[in-house]
Amino acid sequence: MEDHDTGAGASAVGMSGALPTQSAGPHTARFSRHAGAHQRHADPRHANQRQTGASQADQQGDQPKGKTRKRRKRRRGRKVFARDDSGALPHAAPAATAASQPQSGPPQVEPRLSIPQRPPQQELPVFAALDLGTNNCRLLVAVPGRHGQFRVIDAFSRIVRLGEGLTASGRLSQAAMDRAVEALKICGEKLRNRKIRKARLIATEACRSAANGVEFLDRVEREAGLKLEIIDRQTEARLAVSGCGSLVERDTQGVVLFDIGGGSSEIALIDLTGRRSPRLANHIVSWTSLPVGVVSLAERFGGRTVTRETFAAMVDDVATRLKVFDGRDRLAHVLASPNFHLLGTSGTVTTLAGVHLDLERYDRRRVDGLWMDRDSVDRMIERLIGWDFQQRCANPCIGADRADLVLAGCAILEAIRGVWPSERLRVADRGLREGILSELMADDGVWRGDGGRRA
Repeated sequence: MEDHDTGAGASAVGMSGALPTQSAGPHTARFSRHAGAHQRHADPRHANQRQTGASQADQQGDQPKGKTRKRRKRRRGRKVFARDDSGALPHAAPAATAASQPQSGPPQVEPRLSIPQRPPQQELPVFAALDLGTNNCRLLVAVPGRHGQFRVIDAFSRIVRLGEGLTASGRLSQAAMDRAVEALKICGEKLRNRKIRKARLIATEACRSAANGVEFLDRVEREAGLKLEIIDRQTEARLAVSGCGSLVERDTQGVVLFDIGGGSSEIALIDLTGRRSPRLANHIVSWTSLPVGVVSLAERFGGRTVTRETFAAMVDDVATRLKVFDGRDRLAHVLASPNFHLLGTSGTVTTLAGVHLDLERYDRRRVDGLWMDRDSVDRMIERLIGWDFQQRCANPCIGADRADLVLAGCAILEAIRGVWPSERLRVADRGLREGILSELMADDGVWRGDGGRRA
């Protein structure tokens, strides 16, 4: 799958430890001082000490004055210092300490208020998903949140064009493999720096179809320390559906979900007219994987200079492939319903959404989940066909990395719209990685009995 990815702004997960013991504040000091005073008044020994101290002071008062002495007065259980002859006020110990210490005998221990410590919160488990596609290398690291949701704590995405030249040669090129390995090394470091409970690392069409795909993955394991699995097309379609479950609303009756990738395009027909299951993938009634994506289509027809005739030829090529899809009519009973719609999860539809919103900079928060009507999609495709290569490069939601691929993606989208016409298209900036994370967390049981827990 080829998509936009802005990375994760969320901070890393930490464990909330116990609160440090707080020192006694002014209220605690007052509580301790009065408690000590009441103890002295209640104890007859303190009364004797007061009498003894008074007689000693009288005796000292009768003696001739040498050095100036402090005279202590007792007033309501606390000590007050009188000024000496020079008018200076001697430095006194804190009142609470002085009042709590009798003149003779062992020191009294003041009662102290203790604050109960909060038990540490349980550390949230960390899950990871990596998707090495024909065009992109992407990683997501997340912790579970509310039921069916998760919070991303780290992410990585880089366009590596692993499938560059694959259509012509049938093999992954040396330069493409080098780019992918360098990106995967970064992913490996990110994973090793965290305590990962479960992870799934997948490779899709480029490694699936290349003659040296397995050989390349052996190199990845040696150099990046990552063991990737090549998934089949059915698994890829199911994961794409699993990643978009929260974007399908409760009243929806049918969805055609498509994932336009770099080397293949997965399409799943989802029937929701019956009882709804928590897992959207359980409602797939038919699916197909076309061996064509934005990279392979652009390499065959050209991506930099695309005339209207070239664009029409690309649409016809994809439409011909869809005609042989046996399960294409499995949603015929809901196509006319207002509760049927298309759901696209790829860089093609997110690019269209960004251009539609006229964004100065791509913003996933505004794009993911956006609804576009039929006329809006038509206008955006028409606008892109009218732009030359440099104009596409200059658009902040396309850029140089996608300028030669975006019209090939639009051609695939047009062929899909021709088979399943819909008044509405929902845009998803999510896909395989989110599907992997959802399945890993569900299988691990992290959402069982969570009671709506937040991450």
